[in-house]
Amino acid sequence: MIPTNVVVHQQSKVLELSYENGNTFRLPFEFLRVVSPSAEVQGHGPGQETLQTGKREVLIANIEPVGHYALKPSFSDGHDSGLYSWDYLQFLCENQEALWKEHLDKLAAAGLDRDAPMIVAGGKSCGSH
Repeated sequence: MIPTNVVVHQQSKVLELSYENGNTFRLPFEFLRVVSPSAEVQGHGPGQETLQTGKREVLIANIEPVGHYALKPSFSDGHDSGLYSWDYLQFLCENQEALWKEHLDKLAAAGLDRDAPMIVAGGKSCGSH
């Protein structure tokens, strides 16, 4: 389902999505950043995910539509490779609480917290040489 309205709230750091059925969802920027559908975050296969930390203060510097199927946010930490399809955004809206708990549980299991500095394995990110 395609939202009827998309609003970036910089001060409260949330992306607000409103739908024709009257539902409105507020997705925090930090949440959107840590669940980015990009290969940099999700990896190229199962078990290759990169646990995201230090994203509490991240902002959406820019957001642009991609065709009629997705949004491409550019985050203030330089991350801009995630394409958030309308279906993926709807999934995030409907499962925000469970997905956030899963993220926090993964952080705890790794002995990290939300504000830990981001450590990139090997000092390289996806696509760098």
